[in-house]
Amino acid sequence: MPFIDAKPFPFQFDFDHIALICIDMQRDFCQPGGFAESLGNNIANIQPCIPVIGKLQAAFRKAGLPIIHTKECHQPDLSDLPTAKRNRGNPKVKIGEFGPMGRILVDGEPGVEFVSENEPREYEHVISKPGKDSFYRTDLDEYLTRRKISGLVITGVTTEVCVQTTMRCANDRGYDCLLVEDGTDSYFPEFKEMTLKALVAQGGIVGWTCKSDVLLDMMAKEVPGQTSPHKAA
Repeated sequence: MPFIDAKPFPFQFDFDHIALICIDMQRDFCQPGGFAESLGNNIANIQPCIPVIGKLQAAFRKAGLPIIHTKECHQPDLSDLPTAKRNRGNPKVKIGEFGPMGRILVDGEPGVEFVSENEPREYEHVISKPGKDSFYRTDLDEYLTRRKISGLVITGVTTEVCVQTTMRCANDRGYDCLLVEDGTDSYFPEFKEMTLKALVAQGGIVGWTCKSDVLLDMMAKEVPGQTSPHKAA
């Protein structure tokens, strides 16, 4: 099993027991007119991670490794939406109400769908989650156990909210987690910077972080016929 350069120390990449998880790369969070913009967020800060995640998805598909996609959303009757969450943030349009992309954060609506650059393939596992934690009220843990996955390469948005929450909860469940630094973004760059530091503090209290080029170059060397998107670019 190869080791890759990571913080706070090298991460052992186990091809037999690892998966890529892409958290909430949905239109509501990444595109103009979505829920995130209604909260006053600068969605331009989210854009850099989109092509990085696309390259990682291509590499994992080439290697035949599992990819999991999550989307934060609620049932149409809002039975899984706490009132406190609906009212938080003083949004112009609240969850469940109609916006430019349909009902905000409601499963099945256009705004909940994935950005085209990071769309799942037909055979990839998609999770609809009602909270920040990708394990909360979902089948994620069951799926990982069934696939014998013990390590997660984590990407997505936003770094300090759903990404960090999922990584911490995965760590509590015994998964080794590697967060790709340029494969995640925040509307607030300073929040991303502090989160990356916090996750690897105290000898990797939550897990590891690395740059995407390190991971892509390693996979290009280890997987027959795979070329590094990083070097090709």
